[in-house]
Amino acid sequence: MSGLLEGKRLLITGVITDASIAFHVARIAQEQGAEVVLTGFGRMSLVERIAQRLPKPAPVIELDVTNQEHLDALAGKVSEHVDGLDGVVHSIGFAPPSCLGNPFLDAPWEDVATTVQVSAYSFMSLTKALLPLLSEGSSVVGMDFDARQAWPAYNWMGVAKAGLESVTRYLAKELGPRQIRVNLVAAGPVRTMAAKSIPGFKDIEEQWGPRAPLGWKVDDPEPVGKSVCALLSDWLPATTGSMVWVDGGFHAVGM
Repeated sequence: MSGLLEGKRLLITGVITDASIAFHVARIAQEQGAEVVLTGFGRMSLVERIAQRLPKPAPVIELDVTNQEHLDALAGKVSEHVDGLDGVVHSIGFAPPSCLGNPFLDAPWEDVATTVQVSAYSFMSLTKALLPLLSEGSSVVGMDFDARQAWPAYNWMGVAKAGLESVTRYLAKELGPRQIRVNLVAAGPVRTMAAKSIPGFKDIEEQWGPRAPLGWKVDDPEPVGKSVCALLSDWLPATTGSMVWVDGGFHAVGM
């Protein structure tokens, strides 16, 4: 199907390299007719270079989701490129080293707080910052890794993802009267720069494909990107507060 997102105006966060899930969401969205604005954090020159690799070069706005000044100015900066938004993709997560791989009991609160703020709370703060631009029928989509169980080495990031799933339900409840949908895509392991930094990730990805009923390719973000775009489209108008698994069916059978 072509033109699935024709005329849609989207803000997509989380592009770091062209291996990022967010990059492929942006690419597919443009191929389906959307106008895309990106945000970046930290390595802005890298994100700006990567943005040039999309089918249509996209503008990039600097955004630190822990910086209230950035959040307060975000709607205004987005408005310099588009006159409103029909969709937002939250593909943001971070955990200090003490919260990933190291003993779960040893992580200090300061590091845990950072993990939760960036990886869960920011889903709300980003959405709130963009509410003035979001039209009726808009779709907000976050990226998740199924937090119903404890994963090896995932530790406090797993806790943050569980929080993200709860934030999604409350955002859906809050924004439903405005006809704004809020959902998550729980992806299987994809070999991104962020994933490579997770201790034990290789063990997880090696087991995923053989156990997933449909199989799974850790170097193919296309299924995840397409699913995010489906949620951004008008084709799931009554779906909100949900988590859509895009993992080859692994969640149904477990490790």
